[in-house]
Amino acid sequence: MDLSDAVMVKSSRLKSVVWNDFDRVKKGDTFVAICRHCKRKLSGSSTSGTSHLRNHLIRCQRRLNHGISHYLSPRDKKNKDALANINIDHDLIKRNEPHPLSVVRFEPPQVKDDRINNNSNNLLDQRRSRFDLARMIILHGYPLHMVEHVGFRVFVKNLQPLFELVTSDILESDCMEIYVKEKQKVYERLDKLTGKISLSADLWAASDDSQYLCLRAHYIDEAWQSKKKILNFVSVDPSHTADIHSEVIMTCLMDWDIDRKLFSITSDSFPANDIIIHKIRERLSQNKFLFCNGQLFDIRCATNLLRLMAHDVLEALLDTLSKVRESIRYIRSSQVTQAKFDEVALKAGVDSQKSLCLDNPSRWDSTYAMLKVAIEYRQAFALLQEEDSAYSMGLSDLEWNRASSFTSYLKLFVEVTNVFMKSKYPTANIYFPEICDVHLQLIEWSKNSDEFISSIAVKMKSKFDDYWDKCNLALAAAAMLDPRFKMKLIEYYYPQLFGSGSAELIDEVTEYIKALYNEHSIGSPLASLDQGLPCQVGGSTGCLSGSEGESKDRLMGFDKFIDESSHSQGTKSDMDKYLEEPLFPRTVDFNILNWWKVHTPRYPVLSMMARNILGIPMSKITSELAFKNGGRVLDRDWGSLQPPTVQALKCSQDWMTGESEN
Repeated sequence: MDLSDAVMVKSSRLKSVVWNDFDRVKKGDTFVAICRHCKRKLSGSSTSGTSHLRNHLIRCQRRLNHGISHYLSPRDKKNKDALANINIDHDLIKRNEPHPLSVVRFEPPQVKDDRINNNSNNLLDQRRSRFDLARMIILHGYPLHMVEHVGFRVFVKNLQPLFELVTSDILESDCMEIYVKEKQKVYERLDKLTGKISLSADLWAASDDSQYLCLRAHYIDEAWQSKKKILNFVSVDPSHTADIHSEVIMTCLMDWDIDRKLFSITSDSFPANDIIIHKIRERLSQNKFLFCNGQLFDIRCATNLLRLMAHDVLEALLDTLSKVRESIRYIRSSQVTQAKFDEVALKAGVDSQKSLCLDNPSRWDSTYAMLKVAIEYRQAFALLQEEDSAYSMGLSDLEWNRASSFTSYLKLFVEVTNVFMKSKYPTANIYFPEICDVHLQLIEWSKNSDEFISSIAVKMKSKFDDYWDKCNLALAAAAMLDPRFKMKLIEYYYPQLFGSGSAELIDEVTEYIKALYNEHSIGSPLASLDQGLPCQVGGSTGCLSGSEGESKDRLMGFDKFIDESSHSQGTKSDMDKYLEEPLFPRTVDFNILNWWKVHTPRYPVLSMMARNILGIPMSKITSELAFKNGGRVLDRDWGSLQPPTVQALKCSQDWMTGESEN
């Protein structure tokens, strides 16, 4: 078509972004769209729509490749995919006009997918993009109403005008749909587990003074990988009774169909938790779901125990800490006082390269660090009080002595907490030696000649004894399942802890472990194979009929005779063989789960027991919260949502984060 006398048409009604790449001209009554890149002519009539123009832009090679390298960074110039997916409007650049969208924009590659419409939205999968947005909100904890922020909407419109922006209500619905799908995946995964599942229970506070109970599943999967997943994040009323709270947990367990798979539950040491756990254990024991009548069921968080004992120390040091903080503030109040203090420190013979620092009262390890440095400058503080009349908040010798003793307590708690938090493989076996060392120190501290110090030690030991009564069997069983220690670690620590009564206690632990092993043996697939099937010939399975079946039946007595005679001759169990073999060498990077994975064929029953016990969360506190004085707090934006939505967001976030890490 000859367009020499055609007239350029500019209309404010041309809203579609495709017109950034076409010129619309009119010749007579005919409208033509001319591609600015390859000059191809297509119908520009308003009745023709714009789909054919979009389709052309996808295929237009000159549009995709011409003159782009000038606008790319050196890194992008090397990327051919970048060249294929960026479109630049040169006319706008030449005219030096604003170009928030039309100069450079990303064009997604053409995807053959039935979900993509063939109409004007054929360049964008609306549904996929909506759910990508919802997953982003969930994964990063963004507020749902972010999608209604003006800045976000402008950004998205400029980035991809074809995307239909959603409201927070629609986004919430999308998040709920993601939750349902992700929950089904987790349900199927838990259903296929051959081992047991242990739980941890946490309370979260919300900004409106409401509380949420977080139930998290811990288990070791078939590949011998330690896994944990949030199962429920439910709103609870603090005023409700223990009966109601225990029913809430039981309802969650039955909803996931894991009540019969439960092995243990880890919680904090509070009187209310004692009642709740007792009721759940009683309920599960009635159905014979728990091993050894649930003696391993009630586990208390080891890290929380250390934190509670550290708080006892800090409470005893309340007045001393106040004086230390005021002293440090005074010294750091001006360069003159700091210089004066440095001078007296030198005169007092203080040999420390560390600087005085104030603590963060919300972190007890920070308070320990402040005290530790302050004690190193003890003589300097005393001399400063003699030479500076304005300094009047110094500590007495008794206060310094007590601060020094209590700081040694905090030092141990910090070191043990770091072992728990920084362990590369934080399975249940790592806790026994650390807890035993704390136990030994508490016994020693209780003998201090200073009655005030010994009284605090006795107070801490009371908390420890309650923890030990509930957890010592789990700690010992996990230590026994560590091939580097077996029963030897128990035999090493118990005489130090219990003196002449240790032999009896070691026997009790041994008998309990044997009973636990026997129960695992009964439920083991290996046990059912050993019993054999009624009808077997030559190792093949399947029942025989007629005379062959009757012939096999006559030999069943012989099978029983062989089985009984084998046991009478002292056939060794998995556990017997395991305990008799030499200890595995202790190495820095020892991975106990990998060891059991390799040795599962040799110890099929004991490995099942190891999978369940090593999967117990002896500590449920994350590293970022281990030293914080407060509990977990729910984000204000999510906390303002309805409880079902909060649960959907928190659970989905946990599941998706786990998948991305994998």
